Amino acid sequence: MARMAKVVELPSIAKIDKSQGKISAQLTQALREAVQSGDLQPGDPLPSSRELAQTLGVARGTIIEAYDQLLAEGVFDSQARTGTYVSHALTKKTLLQNSQKETIPSSIPLTKSARSYAQVLKEFKPLPHVPFAVSVPVGRTQPSDIWRKFGNKFRSRGAGVPSGYGEPQGVLSLRIAIADYVRRSRSVHCEPDQIVITPGIQQSLYICSQILFEAKDEVWIEDPAYRGTTAIFEHAVQNIRMVRVPVDEEGIQVETGIKLAEHARAAFVTPSHQYPLGMPMSLARRTALLAWAKQQNAWIIEDDYDSELRYNGQPFPSLQGMAPDQVIYLGTFSKVLFPSLRLGYAVLPKELVASFCGLRVLIDRHPPAADQHVLAAFIQEGYLERHIRRTRNVYAEVREYIIGLIEKYIPQELAWLQPGDQGMHMVLWLAHHINDIEVANSAVDAGIAIKAISPTFSTEQQRPGLIVGLGDFEPELMKQAIKKLSNIIQQHDKPTSENLQQQP
Repeated sequence: MARMAKVVELPSIAKIDKSQGKISAQLTQALREAVQSGDLQPGDPLPSSRELAQTLGVARGTIIEAYDQLLAEGVFDSQARTGTYVSHALTKKTLLQNSQKETIPSSIPLTKSARSYAQVLKEFKPLPHVPFAVSVPVGRTQPSDIWRKFGNKFRSRGAGVPSGYGEPQGVLSLRIAIADYVRRSRSVHCEPDQIVITPGIQQSLYICSQILFEAKDEVWIEDPAYRGTTAIFEHAVQNIRMVRVPVDEEGIQVETGIKLAEHARAAFVTPSHQYPLGMPMSLARRTALLAWAKQQNAWIIEDDYDSELRYNGQPFPSLQGMAPDQVIYLGTFSKVLFPSLRLGYAVLPKELVASFCGLRVLIDRHPPAADQHVLAAFIQEGYLERHIRRTRNVYAEVREYIIGLIEKYIPQELAWLQPGDQGMHMVLWLAHHINDIEVANSAVDAGIAIKAISPTFSTEQQRPGLIVGLGDFEPELMKQAIKKLSNIIQQHDKPTSENLQQQP
């Protein structure tokens, strides 16, 4: 197959003023500056002299004269049949020039919001795909070849071929498939017209934060909680008070929440698998939470991010199934399939669907259609549930292997595991005097993908620990990673007098 030529636009020549004359000299200087500034890179092709002459409305000889000058200077190269291009010999020199350029900061001051969002970007920087990153589809947890086959089928000649604008609510076939899937697997009660397809839970959380509250409303957030939730209320929602409600072995402490903010407008919870600690919310707490919500006319936002992955017994039923009119149920396929899919869903009470879709139109209009059709078929033909069963078995095996490694190589007086029997991560608590953020940073520097748990807590409740993700990495790779992590933890085992006084 013939190789398609690369077309390079030349905005730098727009400043040529034919009224000033000496067009060839102006063009030579403009092209020379474009190379020096990096607008033209080594290897970039140049338009033919005939094409450029026609574009500028000048004689072809004028273009040839400019090209010849730059060829003589070594800025351009030319070969028969390949045309004229920026010289490859300039690679090191050009990069050096660009790196040595003085960066002059803008004189326009950044707003407080701009600065805070820059910090959010740093906090949510993705970890490399090595042990112990969460939600990395490697080895046996990758989707089967049927996913690729469905992709080829729907994108080439099926419903996923390039098209016009789509429905903000998402493709109907996928909403039908999800409604059936969550009814069977999660005891969620809904119709397809209550479902909105999103790029994931994060967008759903953001939209909920924008449409559910008035100024000065209060909202309950678990303590600890997913940073994607708390960061929204810290940076993107104004005039709303976030009330951190502690959790214990039964989940969110409803009575404490009532004491702190009885008239809160909503509660954001992870009842099936508390994030990050891992316990399910007890039936007594679920009943108390729903009773409070009904009495206060409050919403409950249920984040059900990975409840399919329980290793002993069946997954816990959803909270939504107990009160469909008051619970907003959020789900995702990022955990059980792969994060780059960027497909999740919100199950909404019917009166919220139009509001939710109205805001999503302003954010991204509608979700990309092609993968929605692929996922719909994947669910409808039973492949998703097979994939989940396989993934659950793999993670159960990996989980036991990692537990054994931690018990063998990491001193128990410095680190110990939080009990749990589900999910894609475990919590490794650290001794109180160890700084988990410093340990996590050192681990990442050593090629281990791990996160500190303390940022998920309020300042008053913070505890040091690490979030250890499960993934089907090579056993030897995980073994070496745990050994390195053990060394790093021991290197940070430096209690101070202040830390010792804080220990219970």
